Amino acid sequence: MPFIDSHAHLAGEEFAADRAEVLRRLQEAGGVGVICIGESIEAAARARQVAQERPGVVWWTAGVHPHDAATYDPLRDGAAIREAMAAGAVAVGECGLDYHYDHSPRPLQRRAFADQLAIARESGRPVVVHTREAEEDTTAMVREAGAAGIAGILHCYTGSHALAEVGLAAGWCVSFSGIVTFRKWDDLALLRLVPDDRLLVESDSPYLAPVPHRGKRNEPAWCAYTLRRLAEAREQDVRVLGPQVLVNTRRLFSLG
Repeated sequence: MPFIDSHAHLAGEEFAADRAEVLRRLQEAGGVGVICIGESIEAAARARQVAQERPGVVWWTAGVHPHDAATYDPLRDGAAIREAMAAGAVAVGECGLDYHYDHSPRPLQRRAFADQLAIARESGRPVVVHTREAEEDTTAMVREAGAAGIAGILHCYTGSHALAEVGLAAGWCVSFSGIVTFRKWDDLALLRLVPDDRLLVESDSPYLAPVPHRGKRNEPAWCAYTLRRLAEAREQDVRVLGPQVLVNTRRLFSLG
């Protein structure tokens, strides 16, 4: 049951003491790699270093999270993200819109997101999108991005069917996390909505550990539980779905 964890904050302090062991457990669980997310310029630098230490197993991204959009500088941060793309980052992000916490004013969130979408278009890289309680604006921006030929992923998706369909119509992928294993998760129809060739899995570690590990520090190996849950909900053989998800991840991030 091979897979790639399409979204993990592996360069964070939570993994500083045992990152090598975490990657070993990932491979023991069938995982062949992980996309290490740079959700800030500083996090991207750390993600780059982790990826350089484990080439062919860890890949990295660079972007600015919507929580930090208030301090996003199109010149300074835009240049840093462009440099990261030139240096081998596989995607722009994590970026997007978060109207649940509103840590940054919404107009500034939209400005930072739009700028990073433009960088994705320039660089030919996909964009990793965080969206929470911002469906109207996310819908408009994803639709426009798809029309401009920008590839992307709606990560850790828990939104509406309508937004998922907009993303799929734009040619994007949809990724699910350990949330779908939680007892309160009941939207099985959403898990069946995404076509086989657009489906991804992620840990979003160290957050959102799946059942049976809820409450613990999450790690990439536990994507296996999410993958099994998706196969069960979709009434598919995980031995068939797993390789397809792996192919999808390699294709989206151009991993070869």
